[in-house]
Amino acid sequence: MISPIRILLALTLLAPALFADELAEKIRIQNQNVVKAAAESLAGELPKRVDAHTRLIAIDPKGETLLYTFEIDAGPKSDEAVIAEGKERMGRNVTAGICATSRRFLESGITIAYRYVSAATGRELFRFDIDEKRCGYRK
Repeated sequence: MISPIRILLALTLLAPALFADELAEKIRIQNQNVVKAAAESLAGELPKRVDAHTRLIAIDPKGETLLYTFEIDAGPKSDEAVIAEGKERMGRNVTAGICATSRRFLESGITIAYRYVSAATGRELFRFDIDEKRCGYRK
């Protein structure tokens, strides 16, 4: 027979883990709801011109990720040329911008993703998923 003291000790040791899992699940669900509400709120303004070559065409909730889809009209440039010329530069700029403007989202566990597609071919050119670790302010 297992003594009541051993049962109590086992429950005491397991309780923090059980509560942590329950809390993590509640946070995950809350983040999904925040992402969905943000996407719904912003989607009514679309499509929206960003600059001479770029339009924001969609904002979608994907679990705990808020996915922005941009369309690039690069004129006569091939998709390969756009990728070669822009991916690294765009990645730095997008990361810096999101880290500067979306800290509260990121620190709560939400990821912001920017996806760029070709206006000519519909092909995905590049995608940047930014979370709090990538911004360097993880606790």
